[in-house]
Amino acid sequence: VIPYQDSNKKSWDDFIRNSKNGTFLFQRGFMEYHSDRFKDASYLVLKKNNVVAVLPANSVDDIIHSHQGLSYGGLILKPSLKLNEVILIFEALLNQLSIDGFKTLDLKFTPDFYALQSTNELKYLVHILNAELYKRDVLSVLDLKSSLPYNSSTKQAIKQAEDQSFKVKEVEDVASFWNELLIPNLKKRHQAKPVHSRTEMQKLKQRFPFNIRQFNVYNDDQLISGCTVFETKTTAHVQYIAGSAVKSERVAIDYLHHYLISRVFKEKDFFDFGASTTNKGKNINEGLLFWKERFGARTYTQDFVKINLNKSIQLKSILE
Repeated sequence: VIPYQDSNKKSWDDFIRNSKNGTFLFQRGFMEYHSDRFKDASYLVLKKNNVVAVLPANSVDDIIHSHQGLSYGGLILKPSLKLNEVILIFEALLNQLSIDGFKTLDLKFTPDFYALQSTNELKYLVHILNAELYKRDVLSVLDLKSSLPYNSSTKQAIKQAEDQSFKVKEVEDVASFWNELLIPNLKKRHQAKPVHSRTEMQKLKQRFPFNIRQFNVYNDDQLISGCTVFETKTTAHVQYIAGSAVKSERVAIDYLHHYLISRVFKEKDFFDFGASTTNKGKNINEGLLFWKERFGARTYTQDFVKINLNKSIQLKSILE
């Protein structure tokens, strides 16, 4: 078990591309765009000099976190690993973290629908360790292989948009969406800013042009709504969405999502609308949830746990 170093970049990225639960968010070109804000503390697990698992992470004092600059994380695994091997890997990792001076591992899971194969081994192991489940988010996700019909109001909005000849265009530059819609919307409605600056997102889009995509809706060449989509092997996730203050904003947003679901990403397995929870998962934004479920989205969850590293961990003792 070794800490990540710059010399491991190629091995790390190659492993992520071929892992069973890694996405482009874990590639170093994405993780390091905000390296000035997070102290990297990632680890690799090797077997006979071959990478079998990695932990994308950062540290704050004696706490090691599933990287706080990423939406999801956890232990990223080689597809061929069996449960007994994952047990040994996780035990070795946790004990090395303790040796290296960490007291707590703050672990957040990658939702199941992003994985090519099940990663429930980790859920079992954190249960065995009596890890503290301190947060569980509700995610609204559309299963594109077994989707439910839209409700009547969504169908009506789509027809209205078609009657008005709204046009959806994929664009390479995020500037107009960021400057005209996203930043003003977040400031007015939530007194907040986007997690990514326009410059950061444009750089990331240039690094990952097939994974980060920008779609805008126009009415007579006027930009009225848009969204930034993060695309992985299994899933299209709406990272940012915003509309103008015009009356047809909601119609445009509904139409945009219909366009993405029915045309652009129809061959994906899942369409992820994101979380609808606040207060560490204890409260639900009912209006936001209702809007997502109008499209047929239903509930998945994402867990966040804390593992005490103060004592030697003997996970292999569970093998009889």
